[in-house]
Amino acid sequence: MDTIEQLLDAFFSFKAYVMLPAIIFIIALAVRLPFKKSLLSTIELAVGFAGVFIAFDFFVANIKPAVEQLMVIRGLEYNVLDVGWPPLAAITWSSPLAALSIPLILFLNIFMLAVGWTRTVYIDLWNYWHFALIGALVMATSGSMVLGLSATLLLAVYCFKLTEWTAPDVQRELGLEGVSASPVSVNGIVPYTACINWVFDRIPGFNRLSYNPEKAAISHDVPAADEEEGQDKDHSMSWLAFFSEPMVIGILIGLMLALAAGYDTKQTLELAVHIAAVMFLLPKSAGLIGEAMMPITHALRAQVERRFPSRKNLVVALDTGFLMSHKSVIVTGLILMVVAVAIALVLPGNRVLPLGDLPNLISVMSISVLMFRGNVIRAVLAGIPVIITFLLISTHLAPLYTELANQTSGFDAEGLGLITAFTDGGHQVRYLLFQLYQGNPWAVGGVAILLLMMLATWRRCKQMQRQ
Repeated sequence: MDTIEQLLDAFFSFKAYVMLPAIIFIIALAVRLPFKKSLLSTIELAVGFAGVFIAFDFFVANIKPAVEQLMVIRGLEYNVLDVGWPPLAAITWSSPLAALSIPLILFLNIFMLAVGWTRTVYIDLWNYWHFALIGALVMATSGSMVLGLSATLLLAVYCFKLTEWTAPDVQRELGLEGVSASPVSVNGIVPYTACINWVFDRIPGFNRLSYNPEKAAISHDVPAADEEEGQDKDHSMSWLAFFSEPMVIGILIGLMLALAAGYDTKQTLELAVHIAAVMFLLPKSAGLIGEAMMPITHALRAQVERRFPSRKNLVVALDTGFLMSHKSVIVTGLILMVVAVAIALVLPGNRVLPLGDLPNLISVMSISVLMFRGNVIRAVLAGIPVIITFLLISTHLAPLYTELANQTSGFDAEGLGLITAFTDGGHQVRYLLFQLYQGNPWAVGGVAILLLMMLATWRRCKQMQRQ
């Protein structure tokens, strides 16, 4: 067991943009994609993922000092530090059940594919730790590996199904067939999104209100021959397209945040340009990921369908990087970052100021944005309850995360005090399952409601497939 744990530690010590492309390259060869095409796609994938990670790191490095300065100006103190996902991953991979989780999840996925219980091919090994984290938490509090593994597999099944049910949204909005998002952090809120969108559709007046940067940008691209004839009409659209550009919104939000933090002119302008640069680079890197994965995805689907002739329309689960080519995803995430900081400053019971995990809101809301057909207004309003629950749950679980992090050598928590992760540490479905395994009666009702919401999501998927 120690040897397996050491191999896992070595395996997951690589950056995701190194490890995942290596795995994908092996898969590409296994599904008989030509060697040169496999190699080129793998390089494009690695570069795309690296671009996303670099942009996020650069974003955190610039926005964190501004948020901290804002807290100093307001004289606020938060005794729970948002350090992002690293301590949670360290807790997971130091748990004795981690070594068993990967083969069990792989076997579960293959079994469900074979018997027709899912159409999802879950090849995103990096995000397996999201499943195993709930198992590590359950095992740490109950002392039972069996309960921990059962919680891990239960969350995996949940994610397999939600990945499958959101594939039509990805195809409609991005034109990518047979792929969808893999992380639990993204799929966790999908049933909520499906239900709140149903409510939005039935609010008179509001159901016609829409702001979609992706469509605004497309509608602005008129043929040259039509420009003079529709000059006056297109002039108003040009402003809509202008304010739909993530770069422009990045500039504006950077200016607002810098002014709130009391920055001088030099710092203000630099922060605004830096955020605008990130908003430009993310879609470019994401587009490269999607382009790289398409030939591999088609080859993989063909091989799996050849071995399982009755299994059609398979869905390959990928990390959310490829979704960030959609302008509405970027704009929604950026707006919600500002909203999250504002809510954290006034929310009763909250002791977390979003920092390390703050940019993850782009990823968390990505599939939901596509389910809203790129409507940023709906996505931002729906994101407010999501942020509130993230803050309260991550605050509540901070003592447990801190205790477990202090017991592992994979993360140095000395001198940090209470630590948590704003999004991954406040994940709603993981928290619900954790409370269920703790024997809390209210969690039974919560699971029942979640199952009903999942049923509504499944029906929505079936309706989309018939259209």
